[in-house]
Amino acid sequence: MLVELHGVGPVVAAMIIGQVGDIHRFRTRAQFANYNGTAPIEASSANTNRHRLNPRGNRALNHAIHMIAVTQVGHDTPGRAYYLRKQAEGKTRKEALRALKRRVSDAVWRQLQLDH
Repeated sequence: MLVELHGVGPVVAAMIIGQVGDIHRFRTRAQFANYNGTAPIEASSANTNRHRLNPRGNRALNHAIHMIAVTQVGHDTPGRAYYLRKQAEGKTRKEALRALKRRVSDAVWRQLQLDH
């Protein structure tokens, strides 16, 4: 069940299920991440390799995933450990949170696939 993920309560689960609809229309987790706006967009130039936020995608679904990620960072969870590890690698807080949101998106996709 979706509420088994840390940071997902009944309200957030309902938001996600309502926004996603049929999860089987996303064959891969990358397609799901692109739909919800957690897949980064490459913004590279010459020798600089960068990524930026995706302004597209379902903003309500992105907001739900953001709430899950922020909740995980605020508690002693594997999500917090991942966030701190990304910061130790030299990522900024925003970059680390962005990486965690993508990881949460993958976990949500996987859980929805199992539930349906």
